[in-house]
Amino acid sequence: MPEVETRLFPWSDAGLRARLRVELADFQVREELPFPPSGSGFHCWLEIEKRGLNTEQVAQRLARLAGVAARDVGFAGLKDRWAVARQVFTVPLGADKTLPWASLNDENLQILSQQRHDKKLRRGVLRGNHFHLVLRDVAGDRALWEERLRAVVQEGFPNYFGEQRFGHGNIHKAGRLLAGASGGIGRHERGLLWSAARSILFNAVLAERVRQDSWSQLLSGEVVQLDGSHSHFRAEEEELPALAARAAAWDLHPTGPLPGRAGILPSGAASQVEEGALAAWRGGVSLPDSGLHWAQCLAAQGLDAGRRPLRVRPQGLVWTWPDAVTLELDFFLPAGSFATVLVETLLGQ
Repeated sequence: MPEVETRLFPWSDAGLRARLRVELADFQVREELPFPPSGSGFHCWLEIEKRGLNTEQVAQRLARLAGVAARDVGFAGLKDRWAVARQVFTVPLGADKTLPWASLNDENLQILSQQRHDKKLRRGVLRGNHFHLVLRDVAGDRALWEERLRAVVQEGFPNYFGEQRFGHGNIHKAGRLLAGASGGIGRHERGLLWSAARSILFNAVLAERVRQDSWSQLLSGEVVQLDGSHSHFRAEEEELPALAARAAAWDLHPTGPLPGRAGILPSGAASQVEEGALAAWRGGVSLPDSGLHWAQCLAAQGLDAGRRPLRVRPQGLVWTWPDAVTLELDFFLPAGSFATVLVETLLGQ
């Protein structure tokens, strides 16, 4: 977990308990891309199933066999190491070149299919992920489990960044970097630290909205995002009744900040909540006596600001009870949302 926990959940801890990832196959994920392979071109499109490997380790194996740099191997997003994950990689090859990809197959990696594609697969080009989770040693009132599952189907859950986003010690390192201690930090690591810092600040704002019970509602001056897009606009006071109806229909969503420079900012009540949460969060690391908080320091680094929906609703969520202490969940989440946070929401912790 992050060094400073910032998350709150809509439901309290009512004694629901479960264990996730008891076995590797208890966490299965399959990505969904917004397009198929083109069928021709200078890149090999490989669908791969990996077990106990992270995405970059797979990319390195593919690069070694192809004799290319690992940075030239394309993939849409990072997948958990401790999972059974299916995802696509692209590897640059000559138009007529073939390689013995099956030679890479072992207990941790399987090449499922190969086709041709016309360009490198870029990070972020991802519609979302299908999940199959197995919760074991389930305890607590079964009726309450069912009630919360039905509520998540209807109301969604807070769209926190999960613990995978932060890595070990990255929040503390980010604070030191913001405080000016940049020695020995390379470009790649710096990017990871900025990402972790922005994510923990988003979580802090969302936690405050959960505390105020406004995480799924529109406040005056809210920056809203159209569902399924990256289009944003500010909700002015006179527009709230009509926009609130659209939010209830899940046509648009309230958002929180990914701090940086420029970008559209909230006003009114939404701005007050956001600025208060950002200014109050220090992460246990003192910044220089400049009067600036973390978000302002991130903007000073030249990072472009972004927005992220405060809520997310799983698509097609179904659940089964193979026995009294095992619960299986199947659902789809849009890119960037965390299945582990759905489980934590159910547990209330």
